[in-house]
Amino acid sequence: MHPQTESVLARVSQQLSQLEKRDGELWLIVSLTGLMVGAGLLAVIFPAAFLKQGNIHFEISVSRPLVLGLVALLTLLNTYLVSRRLEIRRLREALISRTIQQELVQQQSFTDPLTEIYNRQSLEDMASRFMSQARRSRKPLTLMLVDVDQFKEVNTRFGHLTGDVVLANTAALLKHSVRGSDAVFRYGGDEFLIILADTSCPDARHVVERIGRGLAEWNRAGHLEKFELSLSIGVAEWIEGKTLGDLLDGADHEMYATKADRKLSKGKAAGV
Repeated sequence: MHPQTESVLARVSQQLSQLEKRDGELWLIVSLTGLMVGAGLLAVIFPAAFLKQGNIHFEISVSRPLVLGLVALLTLLNTYLVSRRLEIRRLREALISRTIQQELVQQQSFTDPLTEIYNRQSLEDMASRFMSQARRSRKPLTLMLVDVDQFKEVNTRFGHLTGDVVLANTAALLKHSVRGSDAVFRYGGDEFLIILADTSCPDARHVVERIGRGLAEWNRAGHLEKFELSLSIGVAEWIEGKTLGDLLDGADHEMYATKADRKLSKGKAAGV
């Protein structure tokens, strides 16, 4: 969970606790009032009680002003308590509504609107959290840099709207290829970044294979006429002492080496 989201939820939880406390105080007032009214009635009734032939009889004489005053007091008290309960309910509903709005704003601040994955702005903070967790748990952590090959050609041949669809589909493909404990970012225009928790560099190859199978299915569906989409992927494993910049450099170097090898292979195939 993003730290900004945690702070919002913590603040809302505290405010809801305060409202619940106020609600509890109202119920305490109701209980005490009931006890006081009951005690008052007993104080009036008890002296009037006398025993006759095995039965208890009550003879009470209460003045009209006293009865009217008691009714008015109880009416005012109930009106006050009901209004306060309604006010607390409105405050609770307003707080929940405001929290949802704040959460949406927070989500928008660290989510890419096109692909609906994390944006570059959230990368440094999220990467720091992943590294801290890997350091505490002494488990591996791997970063993957993914580039959409020949994306400019996609925009040129099929238009920018189709290019946006390709980016959104690529993001969805990457998300479906990793676990919920991992994080997928849109790193640049046509570049994506994946942080794999509890994953070594050799284990990350399984993720690369899943991405490859998903991409092959996407191409077989014929989304782009006479054009096969491909991805270049670079992988770098975090070790103690490495910074996010070190990981990005390592993954970037491997990604471009992969891209160069693919171009070389295509060149040789064309020359055969």
